Amino acid sequence: MRKVIVYEYVTLDGVVEAPEKWQFPYFSDDVAEVIKSQILDAGAILLGRATYDIFAASWPSRTNNEFGVADKLNNAPKYVVSSTLESPDWNNTTLIKENVLEEIAGLKQQPGGDIGILGSATLVQSLMGRELIDEYRLMVHPIILGSGKRLFPEGVDLALRLIEVKAFSSGVLLLRYLPDRK
Repeated sequence: MRKVIVYEYVTLDGVVEAPEKWQFPYFSDDVAEVIKSQILDAGAILLGRATYDIFAASWPSRTNNEFGVADKLNNAPKYVVSSTLESPDWNNTTLIKENVLEEIAGLKQQPGGDIGILGSATLVQSLMGRELIDEYRLMVHPIILGSGKRLFPEGVDLALRLIEVKAFSSGVLLLRYLPDRK
């Protein structure tokens, strides 16, 4: 069975919103290698509508970027969850418009590598506690913003078990958690 793995950039105070505004000062070679590895290892990509729009506007025009992931993102099977998108135009993208939980559960049963959720905090929040997320990989950045959309909103009750901590030269931490389903 394939796993659904969440990849998120997050601040110390839990903000995930607009990482393009705060993440880059902490982008180091060792961080880039982990990001590259995570994307290249994914068998499929699952995105929410807002992240899909950002990626679909940027990645199709890239072919030999410095991160080495353009070909992977452009050619990998992609699934976008949206109730408003009519027709995705990014190569190899399938729209999930209805029965989202059942569709994602079905994707997990298909052959192939793990399914990576990149960003897409609203989608991640909708899947929390539904036993569809198998791992959280959080790239925690040493910055506090004080406001913005948080990954774990107020009222979420979710037990996690830490399986790895990795520190990077820029001060970023990779924290890997599994849901603690007792």
